[in-house]
Amino acid sequence: MGKLDNRIAIVTGAAQGIGNGSAKVLAKHGATVILMDFAESVEAAAEEIRGMGYQAAAKRVDVSNLEDVQRAVDEVAAEYGRIDILFNNAGVNRRVRFEELDTKTRDFIFGVNIIGVWNMARAVYPYMLKAKYGRIINTSSVTGVKVVDEGQTTYSMTKGAVLSFTKALAYEAGPYGITVNAVLPGWVRTPKVEQVAADSRPEDPESALRDMAGFIPLKRLCDIEEIGDLVAFLASDEAKYITGTEMVIDGGSTLPETFDILHA
Repeated sequence: MGKLDNRIAIVTGAAQGIGNGSAKVLAKHGATVILMDFAESVEAAAEEIRGMGYQAAAKRVDVSNLEDVQRAVDEVAAEYGRIDILFNNAGVNRRVRFEELDTKTRDFIFGVNIIGVWNMARAVYPYMLKAKYGRIINTSSVTGVKVVDEGQTTYSMTKGAVLSFTKALAYEAGPYGITVNAVLPGWVRTPKVEQVAADSRPEDPESALRDMAGFIPLKRLCDIEEIGDLVAFLASDEAKYITGTEMVIDGGSTLPETFDILHA
C-alpha cells in the first residue's frame, strides 16, 4: 500500500527537472499522476512513468493561459472524478541585470511563475472545495525569499509572490480540508543547472557542479527525487496538520552568512 494510493495528482512543469522527478515519486507512492507542460516531451515523460508500472497521463498546457488551464483541469476532473493533489511547479528564469531587462522578458516570467500558479490553483480549487479535501504544493525558491544573486530581480519577485500566495490561500482553504504549502529548493541537479555548468565550463562541466556543491554544508547538490520525497510527504495524510508553511530543502546552502572564500 502506498501513502498516495487512489489519489489523483496534477504536476505542472513535468516534462523535465523537478516536476518530472516529483511526478515519478508521487506515482511510486500510488498516485495517478497527470503531467502538464507546454513542451511536447511531456508525452514521453508520462510514457516513461507508465513503463515503470505506474499510472500516468500527459496534457500539453500553457499555464499562463487561464482558458487552456481550465480546459485541461476540467478534462482531468471529468475523467477521474476528482483532483486531490496539485504540485504547482512550472517556472521559468532568465538571469538579466535589472537595467537590461525588457518588459517582454518580465511578462514572460511573471506569466508562468505568478499567473501560472494562480491559474492552476484557481482551476483546481472548486473541485477541492466540493470534496472538502485537497493538497496544493507550490514551488517557491530560496532565491528571493532567503538569498539573492545578480540578475535575479524578476525571478526573485515571482518566488516571493508564490510564497505570499501560498500563505494567503492556506488561510482561506483551511476550513475546507485543503492544505497549501510551499517548497523552497536550493541548488538541485536539474537539466537547467547542468546546462549552466556546461555554459560556464564547457571543458569540464562536472568541475563546475563540484564547485557549486562545495559551498553547501552537505557538499552535494539535491537530487530531483529528493524534492519529490518532500512533495509526496506534503501531499499525504502524514502532513494533514501542516499548512501555510515554507519548507526549505537546500542542504543548508542558506546557512552561511558569507561564502567562506578564505578557505575555498
